Amino acid sequence: MKVLFVSLGCDKNLTDSEKMLGLLADKGYSFADDESEAEIAIINTCSFISDAKEESINEIIRIAEYKKSGKLQALIICGCLAERYKDQISTELPEVDGVVGIAGWDEIVRVVEETLKNKKARFFRPQSDNIVPTLNCSAKRHITGGGHYAYLKIAEGCNKRCTYCSIPFIRGGYNSVPMESLIEETEYLAGQGVKELILVAQETTCYGIDIYGKKSLHILLEKLSKTEGIEMIRLFYCYPEEITDELIEEMKNNPKVCHYLDMPLQHSENDILKRMGRRTTREEIIGRIEKLRKEIPDISLRTTIISGFPGESEEDHNNLLEFIDEMEFDHLGAFAYSPEEGTKAEKIPGQIDEETKKRRVDAIMSLQHEICADINERQVGRTLKVIVDGFLPEDLVYAGRSYMDAPDVDGLVFFKSSASYMTGDIVDVKITGASEYDLIGEVSNESSK
Repeated sequence: MKVLFVSLGCDKNLTDSEKMLGLLADKGYSFADDESEAEIAIINTCSFISDAKEESINEIIRIAEYKKSGKLQALIICGCLAERYKDQISTELPEVDGVVGIAGWDEIVRVVEETLKNKKARFFRPQSDNIVPTLNCSAKRHITGGGHYAYLKIAEGCNKRCTYCSIPFIRGGYNSVPMESLIEETEYLAGQGVKELILVAQETTCYGIDIYGKKSLHILLEKLSKTEGIEMIRLFYCYPEEITDELIEEMKNNPKVCHYLDMPLQHSENDILKRMGRRTTREEIIGRIEKLRKEIPDISLRTTIISGFPGESEEDHNNLLEFIDEMEFDHLGAFAYSPEEGTKAEKIPGQIDEETKKRRVDAIMSLQHEICADINERQVGRTLKVIVDGFLPEDLVYAGRSYMDAPDVDGLVFFKSSASYMTGDIVDVKITGASEYDLIGEVSNESSK
């Protein structure tokens, strides 16, 4: 039977989606691109913020219409929305035939089979057991990102309890995946042609504390880098207060680990950081950035900022702009604070109106545009190793990324070449020009790997 699979939300959700696709394919299910031809629809939902929740609900309602106009027999939802609102779904969304909690993805085939027998199927595990399916690396992932890069989820849940975040309520406490399972999964991914591995979790820097008694991300990096075929390893979601000297040393000395760090800061001002429940200060953040840049001078730093958090004054906002200007992050995303149901921040006094939040976000991004343009201009003349993402026939150029750019969220390197390259090839490109977000170059030699 033909399955339509829709994956919403973050890259961590995507890893679960790819494993479910692998389980379904192993049982003989095929996949439909044409929604009107699908007999089963599965939506892996998100509910991290209000906009994500609304998107998930709208997608459920939209796809459900194919029960009337298409061949759709069963609609199943999984992921964060399914977990968070499992008690309300049956009454609020009667279109849904099957519901799978975030820890139940490995039972997706069973749920599909039950729904096809006209049953209302449900499968959930207690939060304490959330890690169980994550360890099930026998699932042969169906890679969706182009085949040459993949996300590797190294932990589930979070213990931080930031006041604005609902993730701990949905996905439970922090659970690391044992190294043996991650090595096995990485070897499988490499065998499928993956060359770039992107490590993700709600927080990667705490990896190993719960099962090895200490932060072990640097050890995991060393072990994963031994996998034949893996050429690049990239780190996402590293909290500044958890970045150890051992991790910095591994990044500095391991040639397969990209000099790139996604470090979500959310703000710069101590009062706001305290209200957010963050466990660091402006001074500590600056100290950590200075240490990273001293030890790894060419490091590329990405961060995210929440603007308009309750109680944020104009002075706080202006100080934040000053901080961003001084730090010159290579990549930065700014988001207006969204009060989330059930979080402490929802009840913090001093909620800020939407117009002010938008104005502040716009000011942050306007400044960041200028910073990005300046940083890109400095790359002109450098020769960078670029992993090929594809070819644009209308422009007769290749598009790829250097170590400084993660897929989907950062910029691209565009270059022409008389040679033919395949997706995943790694090419030396001399940078000859720059725009606000992207780089332009030429192949400095016609060799690739």
